Amino acid sequence: MVGMGRIYKETTKPSSSMASPSSPAVTTSTSITETVNGSHDFKITGYSLSKGIGIGKYIASDTFMVGGYSWAIYFYPDGKSVEDNATYVSLFIALASEGTDVRALFELTLLDQSGNERHKVHSHFGRALESGPYTLKYRGSMWGYKRFFKRTNLEGSDYLKDDCLQVHCCVGVVRSNTEGPKIYSIPVPLSDIGWHFGQLLESGKGTDVNFEVDGEFFSSHKLVLAARSPVFRAQLYGPMKDQNTQCIKIEDMEAPVFKSVICPCLRVAKAGLKTSLAYGLLSRIKTERTLSLGAHHRVWADALLHFIYWDVLPDMEELTGMNSKWASTLMAQHLLAAADRYGLDRLRLLCEANLCEDVAINTVATTLALAEQHHCFQLKSVCLKFVASPENLRAVMQTDGFEYLKESCPHVLTELLDYVARISEHSIAIGKQGNEGIMDGSDVNGRRVKQRL
Repeated sequence: MVGMGRIYKETTKPSSSMASPSSPAVTTSTSITETVNGSHDFKITGYSLSKGIGIGKYIASDTFMVGGYSWAIYFYPDGKSVEDNATYVSLFIALASEGTDVRALFELTLLDQSGNERHKVHSHFGRALESGPYTLKYRGSMWGYKRFFKRTNLEGSDYLKDDCLQVHCCVGVVRSNTEGPKIYSIPVPLSDIGWHFGQLLESGKGTDVNFEVDGEFFSSHKLVLAARSPVFRAQLYGPMKDQNTQCIKIEDMEAPVFKSVICPCLRVAKAGLKTSLAYGLLSRIKTERTLSLGAHHRVWADALLHFIYWDVLPDMEELTGMNSKWASTLMAQHLLAAADRYGLDRLRLLCEANLCEDVAINTVATTLALAEQHHCFQLKSVCLKFVASPENLRAVMQTDGFEYLKESCPHVLTELLDYVARISEHSIAIGKQGNEGIMDGSDVNGRRVKQRL
């Protein structure tokens, strides 16, 4: 166990009125006095057999290091002083290494083994010391008590159990140093490894694997993919790796899929829609931009590779070409599903955090379904609380996303009903408290009021 305490002493600055225009710049320094703390437990078994070894003879613990010095606990079964005639046991902590004028604080504790924790403690810690810390002059110097415990009392006490004693010792070595102003400072830039990997991706140099997404190809590096994703690692280098590791075909992602949006009637072509998370959102798109299925896959692949290389989320608005929270939410949903599929835990948490911040009436139902399907418990809790609130529930139930939630995750509705019931019970309880307060002659804030007759 190691700890540290500090005392600061700072030089005094002259007031501005004392300084003349030609005075040199004011400098400062700080004196720091601290203790480097450590402890040692010493178990003494066969106490009765140690009796009679002779006055002044001791049983020693193993040495232990605190503050750069070696220490040892000395236990004297027959006492340390001849004049006490073996009436007392003695206990000391000794400096066991070379050193001069070592200043330290000490604590010796004989442990109560009955479980009542009525330990016998002698300590320098936690109290004011008139003469300051104890100073040990040389190797073999010690601090402790010749008359630590009367032997007859010890042998009939709870400190001795099964012919065994347990001693706990704490040592705090005092150290002082003075810190002045830094003469120089070398600024260290933030890590830019993500930037270098990003440049590697953009340059296209050294690529040895391609993604095929909806007939379009994206070049990458096997080692980077394997280092970032356990799924890619298994797919590219594992014992069950794909036969063709030069090209990875991405199919049927469990994530929202943009479908063509036909203006002005906003008709969604749902034929061949493999991924149904987009169902509740697509019918509510109100934008003049059209993003085809192929363009969507290109966006998804760009976003995934961007994170794998740069280790940050891309700018959703720049990536999708849409300046709307809806588009950012849908892309975050998509990336969360991809992160779960490829074992990218950091990307998954980033998407969860973004979705928690952007919970909205028209997207919360599909986000809740996504959270349920990909075991995102924090995101699920946020969505349930949002939907269960009285001011949101009716509006959410009117969305197409809620219809999808009922179809795909019907058991989530049971949890939602539980949330709604708890909110209702809380509201009723508050109402009862207010009524009881008024009936009792107090207002709703608990203040006593005078009743009118």
